[in-house]
Amino acid sequence: MTTTQSTRLDLGPAARHVAALLAPITDDQLANPTPSDCDVATVLDHLMGLTRAFTDAARKTVTDGPAPVPSGADLDPGWRTVLPARLDALAEAWRDPAAWEGMADAGGVRMPASTMGVVALDELVLHGWDLARGTGQAYRVDAASVAACLRFVEAMAEPGQDRGGLFGPVVPVPDDAPPFHRVLGLAGRDPRWSAPTAE
Repeated sequence: MTTTQSTRLDLGPAARHVAALLAPITDDQLANPTPSDCDVATVLDHLMGLTRAFTDAARKTVTDGPAPVPSGADLDPGWRTVLPARLDALAEAWRDPAAWEGMADAGGVRMPASTMGVVALDELVLHGWDLARGTGQAYRVDAASVAACLRFVEAMAEPGQDRGGLFGPVVPVPDDAPPFHRVLGLAGRDPRWSAPTAE
């Protein structure tokens, strides 16, 4: 399958929005809960791994075995400098038209590269929101990324789709909800999520 210009996406805006969240994160926020049922440090560790995996996928570099389970205990102490560089590399790798052609491998999963690129974008967008919510920051998402993610999560919510390991159960949102709230709900996240308050 040959990927056309219209099916290629720019991961740059989403990567920049995630990168903008990193510098304000303090050490004492690493244990904060997030909407993805894990703490901030674990989300960061996941982003460290997925940025490398999806960059390799764009470059058609095959790695052995499934992706390691994210763990905040394994978070690289240099994440504040390493992760922004990996986000830049990820966006740059998917700007190559060849990245969207043929098949691609990431985390032990093989799929059409045109789908893999969308999965990479969706991961950035959702985990960026997780970080923002977990650290009390505002979160920006560009309209093109939201539109692409919405098409993806709508397709994944259709009957017969295997959502296991990717999304939780769909969270209903109002029919007139903003597009990004629909993305969150279809991906199994509650747009109204807020950190638990101390009693």
